[in-house]
Amino acid sequence: MTLHALCATSAIGEGQCKQFEIDDHKLFVVHYHGQFYAYRNRCPHLGIELQWQPDQFLDYDGELIQCSTHNALFVIEDGECVAGPCRGAALESLPLTVTKGELIVNLPPPATLR
Repeated sequence: MTLHALCATSAIGEGQCKQFEIDDHKLFVVHYHGQFYAYRNRCPHLGIELQWQPDQFLDYDGELIQCSTHNALFVIEDGECVAGPCRGAALESLPLTVTKGELIVNLPPPATLR
């Protein structure tokens, strides 16, 4: 596992998302109710990227992550799919910490991606 600085916490407003690509890793971070959550940008149903447009991962109400292809819905706090073709599956969460106002993600080597 390797630590990577993503951005300042202030770069992602409350209720907003930001996507990143580091080496072969595509991921996104959600700022929700004062907490930050990081997930691999991959729907468990078809293995495709989730966003509607750059940095747009949430449903209309901003309460769930939504897959742009089949409208699967995922709980922001744990990535569980609660509606759609992958119900019961989950997004792959990534270890994320805040250090001195910076978001730091811990990523495995690219060769370990599924």
